Amino acid sequence: MSEKDIIRAVLVKPGEEPEIIEFEHTLEEMQRLVGGGLIQAIYPFDDDAALICNDEGKILGMPLNRALYDLRDEIYDIIAGDFFICRAPADSDTFASLTDEQIDNYMERFRYPEEFVKMWSRVEVVEKKPHSRDYER
Repeated sequence: MSEKDIIRAVLVKPGEEPEIIEFEHTLEEMQRLVGGGLIQAIYPFDDDAALICNDEGKILGMPLNRALYDLRDEIYDIIAGDFFICRAPADSDTFASLTDEQIDNYMERFRYPEEFVKMWSRVEVVEKKPHSRDYER
């Protein structure tokens, strides 16, 4: 297997911090990473990165994972189930590894798990930041 067949990406699971992964660039492996079924590529970022998730995550009742925000910082979607972020260069018809800078960016962007609370007609997001040890004294 050549180095071209391996993709370096950021995997994000509900309730967990993101992790850097490497996987074989096959449809079967991408499906496995997002819980099976159909994969969907979403392009919510300013760079050439794509978010790959299970296309039926919400229908299948997968746990809610992370919110996506518009330019006004309003939630416009919530990804259900595991997802990963990789590159999707405009001059290519295939996915590729993230750059080191992109990995750092997405590791920080999705650092804290989120919980979702429905309040009347809105969904509120609560980041699950670790508690400071200063409060344990």
